[in-house]
Amino acid sequence: MENAVQQESGTQRYAFLGPVGTFTEAALVQVAPAAQHVPMPDVVTALDAVRRGDAERAVVPIENSVEGGVSATLDALTSGDPLVVVGEALVEISFALVAAPGTRLEDVRHVATHPHAWAQCRGTLARLAPGVVHVPATSTAAGAALLAEHAASGDADELGFEAALVAAHSAAAHGLDVLARGVEDNVGAVTRFVVVARPGTVPPRTGADKTTLLVHLPHNDAGSLLTMLEQFAARGVNLSRIESRPIGDALGRYAFSIDAEGHLADERLAAALTGLHRVCPFVLFLGSYPRADGVATAVAPGTSDDAFTSAQEWVAGLRRGLT
Repeated sequence: MENAVQQESGTQRYAFLGPVGTFTEAALVQVAPAAQHVPMPDVVTALDAVRRGDAERAVVPIENSVEGGVSATLDALTSGDPLVVVGEALVEISFALVAAPGTRLEDVRHVATHPHAWAQCRGTLARLAPGVVHVPATSTAAGAALLAEHAASGDADELGFEAALVAAHSAAAHGLDVLARGVEDNVGAVTRFVVVARPGTVPPRTGADKTTLLVHLPHNDAGSLLTMLEQFAARGVNLSRIESRPIGDALGRYAFSIDAEGHLADERLAAALTGLHRVCPFVLFLGSYPRADGVATAVAPGTSDDAFTSAQEWVAGLRRGLT
């Protein structure tokens, strides 16, 4: 699937949710195949590598078409030293069930994989192996790597799981038997990955862009969510994703993680940000960047740059007439 992130040179280091063979690695190959790929055990470690300067960029999952937002990424992006999103990639998701050579499907009682992968396959797995239990792993490849390691040493029985759920494209890489392919419940599911860097120059506007934000509600009473949303609606800015995340200091206090269609350089989006800054106690800009699917942003009548500029010039003229 084509993505809109410009490929980088091989001198840059890209941290990613590893180990080798994850869907995140497939996204990274889309983004920067010639860069140095640095696998990390989890999302937090991958992002912290960028914060420390151990990597120039990181690629991490942020949203799945079946399970929604990836909480670990949404939270880690907004805590610690500032980071921004500079690009994205989309990967179609398909899974395979793998096990040590000689293992039969009827032997499988426990399956290791990432929780998001399990959620996308639990229905099919329940039919293939009734009563099967999930064993959480840090990634889709981590469980398979452990299974392969212990199978080679002859102590696979001590692991606590008999099979692993992995990315279909990497099933053969682990040296394990494939018990079943296409075990995902939703054929055609897609995971969205973001490219993250330290703050710097915002990627140029392409006309097919997204802007990611974290916003706290202006006050905790009736209509506060509407007040926040009106800042976008009044300027013709569509939201492609919005979900709540707990602020963490008290029950009932939530921030909103938002993807808005458009770029910081768009007058309508800049006006929406101005409105948010006026009415919300906290607004965190997390980047404007090209959309992976290349779909141009729809511009409603009266919300083009020319329309905003004309209106601003009209008001400026009125002010000049008062002086």
